[in-house]
Parts: sequence; structure tokens; C-alpha cells
Amino acid sequence: MKTVFLVVGRTTDKHIEALVRDYAERVTHYVPFEMTVIPELKNAKSLSEEMQKNREAELIKKSLKDGDRIILLDEGGKEFRSVEFAAHLERSLASPARRLVFIVGGPYGFAPDIYALAHEKLSLSRMTFSHQMVRLFFVEQIYRALTILRGEPYHHE
Repeated sequence: MKTVFLVVGRTTDKHIEALVRDYAERVTHYVPFEMTVIPELKNAKSLSEEMQKNREAELIKKSLKDGDRIILLDEGGKEFRSVEFAAHLERSLASPARRLVFIVGGPYGFAPDIYALAHEKLSLSRMTFSHQMVRLFFVEQIYRALTILRGEPYHHE
């Protein structure tokens, strides 16, 4: 199954971008993986939070396909330890879905219709991180989970 990491807005920090690219490359050694960046909205400052979330939702929906298993990275989602996330990822990859799609929304989160499409929500922490850092942390956690599943020495308990 293909794993897709869908994010709103580009990464502006070249150091974070390089690290994200490095971990994304590592992930491709284990599973088909693609990171899709939805462009930032133009004139976003002139839009209300709701309008911005709704416009981002339209762009997100264009990137989704029938049969996708959609998991939102959301502060209200379920938290896992890395070993637990590895087991969860293994179950998700074994599901009958064609693609496993993890989504990071824009600065205000998701519109209600994106929440309605989601199969589940996942939280990296109760703390708040920048959207750029979330990308790095999450791609590293996918890589960590895959090494755990293979019994490789990257993760230490």
C-alpha cells in the first residue's frame, strides 16, 4: 500500500526541508511513500479562519482518491508511544485501503468536511509545534515505526 503524507503549505526553512527529505527517502526503502504539498492560499490574510479552512479543504479533497484511508494529524487525536505507533501503522498498512493518507492541515486546522472524511485522528503531542516541525517529527516517526517493525536497531527501548 502506498503511504501519502499530505501537507498544506511549503516548508520555508531549508534545514528542516533537508531533514524531511532525508527521512522521507529512508521511508521509501520500506514502503512506497510520497509527500504532497498543497500550495499556500494566496491572500490568506484577507480570509477569515473559516474561509481559509474551507478553501484548504477543497484543495485537500482534490488530492484524495476513492478508497483512501485518511488519518488527520490533529491535536485532538490519539497519542501513541513509538512502539504502539509501529503496531498501529502495521495494522493500517494491512487494511484493504489503496492508500494510507496522513494529512497536516493549515494553521487553523481542518474544515468540518475534512473531519467527516477522516477515519481517525492522530496527535504527536499535547504540545503545539510549528507545521514545519510536525512534518519532520512525523516523517521521522514513520521511519522509526518501520525500523521497529523490521527489528532494526534504530529505536531503543
